[in-house]
Amino acid sequence: MNDYFLWDTYAFFEIIGGNKSYLGYLNKRASTTIFNLAELNYCLKKEMSKKQADFKTEKYRDLLVDVTLDDIINVGDLKSKNRKLSIPDCIGYVVAKRIGAKFLTGDKEFEKMANVEFVK
Repeated sequence: MNDYFLWDTYAFFEIIGGNKSYLGYLNKRASTTIFNLAELNYCLKKEMSKKQADFKTEKYRDLLVDVTLDDIINVGDLKSKNRKLSIPDCIGYVVAKRIGAKFLTGDKEFEKMANVEFVK
């Protein structure tokens, strides 16, 4: 069983919100991309002060993994076939596959895709 996960922005919101279905993932090895954190920070700023949003985002700095040019090329392929997916989500999904992590999300667009840990 794979105990390494790349957290999608969806997963961050569920974890921050205390969704009990996600609590077990707090003890698992986790990563994310700068693009997922950018999306998280933007969305948090719609709900709270800049200071609070930046503080919450900063807590996840150590989870960051690099995104390569090859990843971006693969993102273009994925996005062109799945137009409903956001760019940050595509990047997270592609990077998860490259680093050997499962993509942790509850985004319905990923529910039937390979290498996804789909949690509501």
